Amino acid sequence: MTLRAAVVAVSIVATVLAGCGSKSEEGGGKPGDGKAPAGAPPGGGKPGAGGPPGAGGPPMGLPVRAAPVEVAAIDLDVQAVGTLLADESVTIRPEIDGRVTELHFQEGQQVAKGTRLVSLDQSELKAQLAQTEAQVRTEFQRYERARELLAQKFVSEEAVDLARNNLARAEAARREVEARMDKATLVAPFSGTLGLRSISPGAYVRKGDDIVRLESISAIKVNFRIPETYAARVRSGQGLAIRLDAYPGETFAGQVYAVEPVVDERTRTILLRGRVQNSGLKLKPGMFVRVNLAMEKRENAIVIPEPAVWPQGQQTFVFKAVDGKAVLTKIDIGMRRPGKVEVSSGLVPGDVVVTEGQIKLKDGAPIMVLPSQPPAAPDAAPAKG
Repeated sequence: MTLRAAVVAVSIVATVLAGCGSKSEEGGGKPGDGKAPAGAPPGGGKPGAGGPPGAGGPPMGLPVRAAPVEVAAIDLDVQAVGTLLADESVTIRPEIDGRVTELHFQEGQQVAKGTRLVSLDQSELKAQLAQTEAQVRTEFQRYERARELLAQKFVSEEAVDLARNNLARAEAARREVEARMDKATLVAPFSGTLGLRSISPGAYVRKGDDIVRLESISAIKVNFRIPETYAARVRSGQGLAIRLDAYPGETFAGQVYAVEPVVDERTRTILLRGRVQNSGLKLKPGMFVRVNLAMEKRENAIVIPEPAVWPQGQQTFVFKAVDGKAVLTKIDIGMRRPGKVEVSSGLVPGDVVVTEGQIKLKDGAPIMVLPSQPPAAPDAAPAKG
């Protein structure tokens, strides 16, 4: 073989070897070596396995917050506003004209029943009493003499009857003067506390003039009105509680003792009156109060948070969370409490209702219930040196 032929043969062998190497690199190397071919998708070449998150999975629901239905005892009561009244109240006024000779009390004093309060001048009344007593003695003597003469048949029975009637008139006149003398002294008709007087000693008062107020406030009354829809449920003896702005955070207990038998046709309300003990004398007549009247107590009532209520027109709904979906459910509500609503129909124990995020929901929409509180952030790992 010549030198030229040898060189040509070596070149052909080198070309063949170079072609085999290129095919091995393109085919991913040796079979079974575990290396993926160049450009192949990760994850074994399965479609969708290496795409963005959620590209091949189920759709995400709308984030909402929810709360389970509660079962609790709830009190049926009615709120109203009322006014306090004294248990007994009167303005001391004279029944006759006269000059005030003495005041027997101090302003703001507590007095017992029958205590003398005011004395009027009685000099003229005493003179009239003496005159009537003398007339009574005279008529009595005439009557006795007429009886004696009748026994002797000197006068008729008519004369005796006339003398008897004259004696009766004289005695009546005496009793009238005695009654006026009694009215010249004013006494307390019941135990209580006196207010501020309107007169001074020596003043001339006429019949019906105001002198001083007398209030009994050891117990105090409260007047309040409730809607006529509760007419069948109110009765004497029901408990009530009152609150006042003057004593924030303090509650005074009492009970109803009288119910007005008619409904006010203008306001369609019923007037009730209760009595509250006032041992500390904190309550004053005329104060404005908030009244809470207890009607009944319901056991095992269904209660939901107030934000879960979703009104639509004249009806009320909630969104129940059922198997990852929002189910629009009609409900009937009963009593309301701060932050809570009683449900009389439409829900059962074990239901879960949406409390936040209803504005974007519709019936059957997929939802994702968020935790009631965000999870606490984990502690930071210590930095490596």
